[in-house]
Amino acid sequence: MGKWLQSTETLTFQVAERVARITLNRPDKRNALTPQALTELNDALLEADDRTDVHAIVLAGAGRDFCAGYDLAGAYAGQGAGDAPVYRSANGTIDDDCWQLEQTQKKTLAMFDIHKPVIAQVQGNCLAGGTDLALMCDMVVAAENARIGFPAARANGTPPQNMFVYHVGPQWAKRLLMTGDWISGRDAARIGLVMDAVPADELEAAVSELARRVALVDAELLAAHKRVVNLSLELAGARTMQRLSAEMDARAHLSRGPRRSQFRADMAEHGLKTALKNRDEPFGDGQVRLGSERKSV
Repeated sequence: MGKWLQSTETLTFQVAERVARITLNRPDKRNALTPQALTELNDALLEADDRTDVHAIVLAGAGRDFCAGYDLAGAYAGQGAGDAPVYRSANGTIDDDCWQLEQTQKKTLAMFDIHKPVIAQVQGNCLAGGTDLALMCDMVVAAENARIGFPAARANGTPPQNMFVYHVGPQWAKRLLMTGDWISGRDAARIGLVMDAVPADELEAAVSELARRVALVDAELLAAHKRVVNLSLELAGARTMQRLSAEMDARAHLSRGPRRSQFRADMAEHGLKTALKNRDEPFGDGQVRLGSERKSV
């Protein structure tokens, strides 16, 4: 395969004209994230960052969706079912939970840490863990009808990797997280959550042209540009905030409120479909609407 990338069961990896295209490739599962998918994504990013024929990277999702989040069926399966005593539990203690979340962060922070720029190409659902990926990229271009948000905030926890406030400021970060509502790609561009939004049938062409233009610049210069901006974010606390986000998510997992308790019970007794239905149904379609769009519905 390559120096870093040893398997591609959950993604595809292609390089052409100084651009590496990494495509999450579980379309039947809406590109939901599993431990294997995260490992392969991390390895693919390192592969692209190390290759001298790559100047820029595109992160995309196959099929209708960019990424609908973490694989909750896998995450909730077998909780408390007797992990080997020499290893930490999944979330038996707040410290174990933090530790597990931090191991995931080491992979999902790769977009931020590598030297080469990463452009997210977002269509369809970009929810929960999908935002963990997209908002760590250097630029995000979305389809106008994309659905971007963190509905898990309604009953599951707070984002374990949180860049919302750095993109949209405190009020919009609170608006999105305190309701778990989603926002369209078009409106996400209006509030600064993504850089730009285009019609869905023009998305790949728009991202490819942006990546082509970025990749015309020498890789060393691109690294300098990326790192000086990211160092500014670090000085504003963005990197420390990720550690704190993991701890806040672990704390949120300990919630025993009715909505959190109901979700856990539904998962145990009825499965994911029922748990999501009961979690989200009181919120209606869950879409944030701005200005004239709000008045027209």
